[in-house]
Amino acid sequence: MKNHNSEVVTIEGRRIGAEFPPYVIAEISGNHNGDINNAIDLITIAKDSGADAVKIQTYTPDTITIKSDRGEFKIKGGLWDGYTLYDLYEKAHTPWDWHETLFEHAKKIGITLFSSFSDDTAVDFLEGLGCPAYKIGSLEIVDLPLIRKAASTGKPLLISTGMSSKEEISEALEAAKSQGCVDIILLHCTSSYPSTYKEANLKRIIELQKMHNGVVGLSDHTLDNITSLVSIPFGSSVIEKHIVISKDKETVDSKFSIDPTQLKTLVNDVNKAWYSIGSSDFELTEGEGKTYKYRPSIYVIKDINKGDLIANDSIRIIRPGLGIKPKFYDKVVGMEANTDIVRGTPLSWDMIS
Repeated sequence: MKNHNSEVVTIEGRRIGAEFPPYVIAEISGNHNGDINNAIDLITIAKDSGADAVKIQTYTPDTITIKSDRGEFKIKGGLWDGYTLYDLYEKAHTPWDWHETLFEHAKKIGITLFSSFSDDTAVDFLEGLGCPAYKIGSLEIVDLPLIRKAASTGKPLLISTGMSSKEEISEALEAAKSQGCVDIILLHCTSSYPSTYKEANLKRIIELQKMHNGVVGLSDHTLDNITSLVSIPFGSSVIEKHIVISKDKETVDSKFSIDPTQLKTLVNDVNKAWYSIGSSDFELTEGEGKTYKYRPSIYVIKDINKGDLIANDSIRIIRPGLGIKPKFYDKVVGMEANTDIVRGTPLSWDMIS
């Protein structure tokens, strides 16, 4: 059994890793608002905006919790204040009888669709639909049997790490590897909705990279794209962001979702950020090569006759850069001209001795 991590993960032909542009995932969650047409439209929006993939959530209220009015099953505070867990998930879930249609639509328009889930039955169901990858949400990272189940499919596995300790992350990685899974992407995540800049803690991406030595990324729940962009130089190769058709219509996750215009901007900007990181070497870039010749160098500024000594008033350091380098100016002064040199000539070593 392999126990090393893949530095490049491939999902439906798209290579993901530090050497490739960021992989952008548009999360639909419950933003379809109970209408399959909205779900289809969101998949199309993701494709048109340039996202690499769409993620849905495969659960029912009965696979994720139980119906209960006990206090611990009620949400207090935040966006979903007053809901029971069961009622929230009833409202937000993506019906399983939609899934085949959604997968077919994604395939038809050419965008990857995969899912997160909360129990084994969802994995079996998604396998029947040919789901190309799986995501373990932050809440499920402690469900090691579920991680082993997903890992046993042989598909790439994304694991969100919100709220997790280093020990819990290590346990999740070991659970996946125990089933032979090496195509693992760890996602840094702040599991508050919405999360704030102060909670972003993007330095954790560096720590995840040290722990994982594989592909890392960010599941971003802030209100805009800034945190996602800043994550790129920290090593993020994957960006996941919730999307909504319009901010004007409230849905369960609309408060921390981005609209189609913001998604398109995100895709463009994270690519620009990735390209901007570039290389740490000091070789000339293509653009610099065109500018290099305009560096200053030593030029003759008045006619010099053969045999004359080079004087301060006969040469200057000016642009462009075809003459002797400025650092040799003091050495050049006092040397003898081997030939007549006319004003405006770039001084070269074969002209003097």
